[in-house]
Amino acid sequence: MTLFLDTRLQPVGGGLANAVGIHQGSNINDYGGLSLGELLAVVEGRHVLIAAHGFNVNRADGIACLSNWNKLLQLPQPYSAFLGLLWPGDSIWAHGLDYPDEPRIANEAGALAAAFINANFQRAASISFASHSLGARAVLATIAHLNLPVRRLMLMAPAIDDNCLSTEFQAVAGKIGTISVLASKKDEVLAAAFPLGNFFAGIIAAGHPWWRGALGRGGPVLPWPANFQAPFEIPDNWKFEHGNYLQIDYPEPAALRLPVDVPPQGTPPPPGAGWQESFSSAFASTRFR
Repeated sequence: MTLFLDTRLQPVGGGLANAVGIHQGSNINDYGGLSLGELLAVVEGRHVLIAAHGFNVNRADGIACLSNWNKLLQLPQPYSAFLGLLWPGDSIWAHGLDYPDEPRIANEAGALAAAFINANFQRAASISFASHSLGARAVLATIAHLNLPVRRLMLMAPAIDDNCLSTEFQAVAGKIGTISVLASKKDEVLAAAFPLGNFFAGIIAAGHPWWRGALGRGGPVLPWPANFQAPFEIPDNWKFEHGNYLQIDYPEPAALRLPVDVPPQGTPPPPGAGWQESFSSAFASTRFR
């Protein structure tokens, strides 16, 4: 069973809840409530990893993809704990990843989650975060409001401006032990949706003063924060797409042997079905340690 911090008001669409819900489950059918005391017993004394899904993901899909990814994670036991963060990233129709209301919702979800973590996680050994797509903004906004230190941050295909770590979230970056990114130039979702959404794709090009690339496609702009941990660029021949990081395959793929890092361009991809989420989970597990 995976534990979840749920900031959603409704299963599909809708806005933020008034308070963070505590739940556990592996799918929507066994998703049930958990007491605060039960959660604190899991968190106390452990290195906690909190992971957020991306945009256009309802509650059922968020539970499924994060539970699947959790099964593949190889965190040091019994000293670690994993929590999924559910947020209403499907509450606004996604014309593009910079559509005005989507960042607002992610920011508000982060503030709500941070208030809960500040109030209840003081006895955790450490707190780290991972995210996919627009979940990057949700976790960065969470860290912005945290009073507690953050040990690791791992952003997968982050759907956020490539200069965010040196501009909007520069102060946040300074609060983190190490920052890792997974990016792919074969991510056509990020290629099409930036800089200003699909309405303007092809009109504003690289070099224009209004143009910004996605962090999850080309990585962070220079200069990198001192705590940024390279490499980050997945080989082009892997054809790693936006949905591959938290995809769900049946039968479930095998976990990759640790340590796993981003290999050089031209390296053959891992063998077997479902190797993409095996790679993303093994990368996160390696960088978490």
